[in-house]
Amino acid sequence: MLYQIISFLLEVAATLVGGACLLRLYMGWRRMSMQNPVGRFVLALTDWLVLPLRRLLPPRGSLDAASLLGAWLVKLLQFIVMMLLLGGHSWAVLPVLALLGIFKLAISVATSVVLVSVLLSWTQSRSPIGDVFDRLSAPLLAPLRRIIPLIGGIDLSPLALLVLLQIASIMLGAAQASLLGGVVLGV
Repeated sequence: MLYQIISFLLEVAATLVGGACLLRLYMGWRRMSMQNPVGRFVLALTDWLVLPLRRLLPPRGSLDAASLLGAWLVKLLQFIVMMLLLGGHSWAVLPVLALLGIFKLAISVATSVVLVSVLLSWTQSRSPIGDVFDRLSAPLLAPLRRIIPLIGGIDLSPLALLVLLQIASIMLGAAQASLLGGVVLGV
């Protein structure tokens, strides 16, 4: 039971900080201003980690490799702590587990962005946060919007994307589990 509680708390912390790092990377790639409520929140959560890493990996154009490295380090630390708790011996797979964890985290970030965007669109109120989430979700939804027609005036592309993201998350979780050979780290 104690392992499950610690695993849950580690997952929450890693998702919050690592997800904010990935959101920072994505917002930079989209060349979005960080001078909005979402951007300020992301900076507040990640500056302590990303700014020192930028000394090693300065941004190149719209690619902020320090944010990506920060997210990977957060996931790596999460798996290291979990491996220590389990008394595991599969240390060599930890970098790969962290990489797969980054992909799962990216799926979680994309899922959250789409869900928040959809929920805010239902309120029909224009706000700075709504505009940010619209800009973040538009490129994710664009390919599906080209092939899925409106049905009764309703856009089902967010639902289709959420289903695809969940399938990808399940597949990544299975890949992580197979790497561990039956040892469960809360993946």
